[in-house]
Amino acid sequence: MVAGARRFEDPSADVLAEAAEAFALLASPVRLHMVWALAQGESDVSGLAERVGGALPAVSQHLTKLKLAGLVRSRREGRRQVYYVDDPEVVSVVHLMIGQLTERAEQAKAPVRRLRGAGA
Repeated sequence: MVAGARRFEDPSADVLAEAAEAFALLASPVRLHMVWALAQGESDVSGLAERVGGALPAVSQHLTKLKLAGLVRSRREGRRQVYYVDDPEVVSVVHLMIGQLTERAEQAKAPVRRLRGAGA
């Protein structure tokens, strides 16, 4: 063990399965972009579709998956459905990963390399 590293007990199989499902949903660049955008502020489907460059039906389907996984929530405002991320831990994970990769790319002055063996 590395000096100063904390030791944690292994999580249960159920917790690992739930985390894997959440990470699998975030493995889609479009869904990750959507969570990133919603972490910056709430939006309706059309605003989100415009920001991420997706078609309304596709963005709506992605939102449904993210909502079912508990990564995104919504509320009704008149005739609009407004989506948002209401989980600080999810926002922290997304910010951490994207921030680290952005910083690495800026330091290297090169595009972000894809991880070996990473599937689409």
